[in-house]
Amino acid sequence: MMKIPAADPPATGGDGNDERGRGGALTLALVLDSFGNQGNGTSNSALQYAQELRAQGHEVRLIGLGAPSYGARVHRIPLVSWVAAKQQMSFARADPELFRRAFAGVDLVHIYTPFAFGRAALGQARRMGIPVTAGFHIQPENITYSSGPIRFLPGVDSAIYQLFRHWLYGHVDHIHVPTRLTADLLRSHGYEAHLHVISNGYQARFNPGTRYDRSCRGRTFHIVASGRLAGEKDHATLIRALSRCRHRDEITLTIAGTGPLEHRLKAEAAELLGEGAVSIGFHPNGNMPDLLRQADLLVHPSIADLESVSVLEGMACGAVPVIAQSDLSAAGQFALTPNSLFPARQDQVLADRIDWWFEHPDLLDHWSREYAEHTRTVYSVRACVRQFVGMARQAIRDYR
Repeated sequence: MMKIPAADPPATGGDGNDERGRGGALTLALVLDSFGNQGNGTSNSALQYAQELRAQGHEVRLIGLGAPSYGARVHRIPLVSWVAAKQQMSFARADPELFRRAFAGVDLVHIYTPFAFGRAALGQARRMGIPVTAGFHIQPENITYSSGPIRFLPGVDSAIYQLFRHWLYGHVDHIHVPTRLTADLLRSHGYEAHLHVISNGYQARFNPGTRYDRSCRGRTFHIVASGRLAGEKDHATLIRALSRCRHRDEITLTIAGTGPLEHRLKAEAAELLGEGAVSIGFHPNGNMPDLLRQADLLVHPSIADLESVSVLEGMACGAVPVIAQSDLSAAGQFALTPNSLFPARQDQVLADRIDWWFEHPDLLDHWSREYAEHTRTVYSVRACVRQFVGMARQAIRDYR
């Protein structure tokens, strides 16, 4: 689990990139409903950006539930909060006094989500004359996939895009989006702000470690999937695919996550593969590097994803990805070989991909190294945060 610092002290540099010495350090306020539940990808991303921003010499103030110095109170919404909790989400109560105290002296406010807490933060920052940027991290399709029959209403996804724009994104000039797919989706729904395509990146603790020391590897072929146990993540396709594999009896499967479909997925796994054949449940983020180093494949069957940092983390640890191709998922961009892709929802094709990798251990080892090196070079959080700072500086200049 990523640790939240006990306080929000001024940054001191420490990696040779200290911007205070050049007079260019920024004081940034990061606003997010909840920093406390790190099973949520947006929370993890915000925390790792904060950590790296400090390492690069900037001062960061976290504002929201679980923030050590500027903690908010819980805002409980009947039914909505119950549903959101199953997706590892909580809502914070807007507090003008908290915002005034947290925003005093900051150069820029960055808001992660378009809900009431973020909208109130936008209003307070405007009253204080502080520039604001926003991040687009919640895909409307993720919401509707977890909303039962509502998802089948014509135009419901488009309506949520418009609602988000009305609430927040139509009122800021610079928006951080994690992938080109996200930018294209926003443009198709009429978003007109400057869109900055910057990966959420991954932390350096995700690395191959001792993976390539054969004495440290188990003999069982191990598949790992990571993500919320929700409809759009489609772990059911992975379970069905494994049941169709020729080598199913020689493969173990771990699905790391929690969510509303946990009991249903466990029941389906028991029916198709046998009781206890699949491990399904929450794994603390701090334990994930070790789990991923033991994985031969990282299967990502998700139908809707703005980026999927879990795929980056698996690749960085040397797990070869097998990723669903979907018009609503950007994760397919990470594939370096056709054998790392399969059409979304096609369990037989996924089974064929798994069997192919099982039967080609030399190529599996080759691509493991290729993915680890490619990810280290292109997607490190250090490089991503430098781009994020560039966006912040541009927004500050434009505001003035």
